[in-house]
Amino acid sequence: MTLRTFGLFALVAVLILGTGFVQSWNSALLILNMGLVSAVMALGVNLQWGIAGLFNVGVMGFVALGGLAVVLTSVDPVPEAWAAGGPRLLLALVVGGLVIAGATRIWKRVHRGWAVATFLIAGFFVYRWLLDPAVEAVEDVNPAATGYLGGLGLPVLLSWPVGGLLAAGAAWLIGKIALGLRSDYLAIATLGIAEIIIAILKAEDWMARGVKNVTGLPRPVPYEIDLQNDPGFVEAAASFGMDPTTASTIYVKLGYAALFSILLVILLVLAQLALKSPWGRMMRAIRDNETAARAMGKDVTARHLQVFVLGSALCGIAGAMMTTLDGQLVPGTYQPLRYTFLIWVMVIVGGSGNNLGAVLGGFIIWFLWVQVEPMAQGAMGLITAGMAEDSAIRAHLMDSVQQVRLLTMGVVLLVVLRFSPRGLLPER
Repeated sequence: MTLRTFGLFALVAVLILGTGFVQSWNSALLILNMGLVSAVMALGVNLQWGIAGLFNVGVMGFVALGGLAVVLTSVDPVPEAWAAGGPRLLLALVVGGLVIAGATRIWKRVHRGWAVATFLIAGFFVYRWLLDPAVEAVEDVNPAATGYLGGLGLPVLLSWPVGGLLAAGAAWLIGKIALGLRSDYLAIATLGIAEIIIAILKAEDWMARGVKNVTGLPRPVPYEIDLQNDPGFVEAAASFGMDPTTASTIYVKLGYAALFSILLVILLVLAQLALKSPWGRMMRAIRDNETAARAMGKDVTARHLQVFVLGSALCGIAGAMMTTLDGQLVPGTYQPLRYTFLIWVMVIVGGSGNNLGAVLGGFIIWFLWVQVEPMAQGAMGLITAGMAEDSAIRAHLMDSVQQVRLLTMGVVLLVVLRFSPRGLLPER
């Protein structure tokens, strides 16, 4: 690790510790935990763009699939919903998959558009004949509290690799369709597909309650109320001069931080090993000159599909981590600004092509995203202290504070691109 790298990561540590001393340790740990999650997302995008040159702006969709995996894996099944329409719904999904596979096989064998269209139309009607009654029956089962099938009731930590697998499977399907496109068309396609994924999550109540949200998800750490009712924990908190409520929230956030840190270190080590391997050198060669790589006999499309799947899997894992931390799945919160644009800013600012740079960018940009608005609120309070309460200028300045986040992201991006166009930690 170079002195520059060590200094920048030390700066991140100082910023987080400073938040703990100046504001609160709960705020500092929240920034730390979301910084760890953001670092995993940035690592996934860096695999795709920094190493392979794939312009994927559908990050939001893969993160959302990771969140869905938490519900499908860890939530207890709803027996009444399964009895009402579960088997028929699963049969409909299997039939839908077989229809798509059959249409693909027909096209490969006969190359007749009318034959494929006829098969798809017939299969569609059979699929909807099976699906619609089953969905209606499932969603009618106590819709205020459930109205969905639930999950498998497995430990929530298993949902993290499941989230990666779910995102990887979706990435494989998307890649088979879109990776032959030019970079700008690939960006448009991935963004559109991400929006389709979010629309499905919102509309299909039987899957994860749609816009009704799933709350109270299982967690891998203790509940605060259980800690507060534990005499041993209360006594330990008192020995540190802390009340049980504050101590319990800090303890829980430290537990999440430990789990997230272990996973980030594992993923970072694997990413570094991949980067320095012959596979990593091949991917960078393809990124720098696809024509030369094809001339050397490399299957560029297959390698692009490979790295696209790997990067999307990391985004899915990060999405599962974030949903576990939040304790709820809220499809309406998945916005391109937060889960695509901001992740790209992290990668560009940190250093595209450098895994440590992506991790650094994840921490720095998330810290700014959280802290800039309260800092601007305090600064505007000082600037407008001498103005009348009903002053139009004062009202305008105070209302503009909420836009400072976006302004700051743009300014940081421009400054870095001007003075360090390869990022804070450039690729070697």
